[in-house]
Amino acid sequence: MKKLTIIGGGPAGYAAALYAHNFDLEITLIESDVLGGTCLNRGCIPAKYWLHVAELNHEISNSSNYGINIENKTIDWKKTSLKRIEVIDKLVSGIKTLLNGKKVKVIEGWGTIENKNTVLVNKSDGSTEKVESDYILLATGSKPRELPDIKIDENFIVTSDSALNWDEPPKRVCIVGAGAIGCEFASLLNDLGSEVTVVEIAKEILPGLDKRTSGELRKQLSKRGVEFKLNTSIEKIDDKQVSFSDNETKEYDSVLVAIGRSPLTENIGLDNVNIVTENGFINVDLETFQTSEENIFALGDIVANTPQLAHAAFAESISAVTFIATGDKKPLDYNAIPYVVYTRPELAEVGLNAEKAKLNDIEIDQSQHSFAGIGRAMITEQNQGLVKVYSEKKGPIVGASICGPSAGEMIHEIMYMVGWEALPEEAAEFIHAHPTLSEAVGESLLGLTGKGLH
Repeated sequence: MKKLTIIGGGPAGYAAALYAHNFDLEITLIESDVLGGTCLNRGCIPAKYWLHVAELNHEISNSSNYGINIENKTIDWKKTSLKRIEVIDKLVSGIKTLLNGKKVKVIEGWGTIENKNTVLVNKSDGSTEKVESDYILLATGSKPRELPDIKIDENFIVTSDSALNWDEPPKRVCIVGAGAIGCEFASLLNDLGSEVTVVEIAKEILPGLDKRTSGELRKQLSKRGVEFKLNTSIEKIDDKQVSFSDNETKEYDSVLVAIGRSPLTENIGLDNVNIVTENGFINVDLETFQTSEENIFALGDIVANTPQLAHAAFAESISAVTFIATGDKKPLDYNAIPYVVYTRPELAEVGLNAEKAKLNDIEIDQSQHSFAGIGRAMITEQNQGLVKVYSEKKGPIVGASICGPSAGEMIHEIMYMVGWEALPEEAAEFIHAHPTLSEAVGESLLGLTGKGLH
């Protein structure tokens, strides 16, 4: 029986361990922290929990619009935090149960590659254990990126890791970075009553995503009171005073640095083997996820030139384990992997947008439809935003971008169109139920055929 050792118990690592059970492999999983990784413990799950709390708070605060009057609304922050911990604990316990049921040996400790077949585990009690295997799979994840001139103290200047553990939201917050993490925090903190400033060195929020839908999200967040300082940087932080490059200085209760994530590849023994890296990320063959050391594989946030998304890591684990166990290649179609920003409203994208198509010299047609006249969106007072769909000139659908309610759910409909290279005429034939939000997708597809209804 071939042996597989996995270093890292986040989405990439535990998914690889679970999937490997389908084959004749002896599996060992090494994790130095908590099973579930950043996503479950300090990222996706707690962040979306707080976003849900924030949305509930917003809906209750605005319930009088529907004739439902609620007086003396209060928030018990201690109970709110305990509920978050309860959700996380249940998910972590579930992963432990699954791994145990599939006979995965789990070792708690820091795994370091000694050679291409040996991993040394340093345990918290000071002891060590060597694990010999035929294959090693690296899935060590990432950590919040830091700026060289802003010192994180996890008190006044914090990262998303510690911000998700605030006892209660600070009254005035400066968020550095308008990527997905920064925008999600801006949305939830605004809904919980914080005064929020977002500073971003780029000219628009969510750099790299569709400018029209990103601009729409910024406009809606701005209407709610979020202040955006675009094309701006922080010059100095002195006590609680933050000075910006636009010559303004403001006082805050906290500064949240949200400029992305760096790969956790230090001190895992890469120097002991022939593994090529690029700015800390590991180069792999994206058809197999092999590193330059053929029996060592890498997945997830540490892989160069791939999205740092939990669902991408799940798919990568299936691809890598399939190759390890069978020798069959099962490459991913990264172009069909959705990207979701869980703000209010949500923003979601898949495939190409206008800017990416231009960079790839692809001529496209595009169509868009507003939520303004969508009945379901009007009922919930969320009828701002739009759907944009792209196709190649006289060719298949290649991408879409949505800013609006439940965008993260609707984008999956277009994911299939992109993955299966559906033609606009084919996709537009299918009928969307009325009244639903997804009617905006149907209208966009009709528009893409040149025969729009409205």
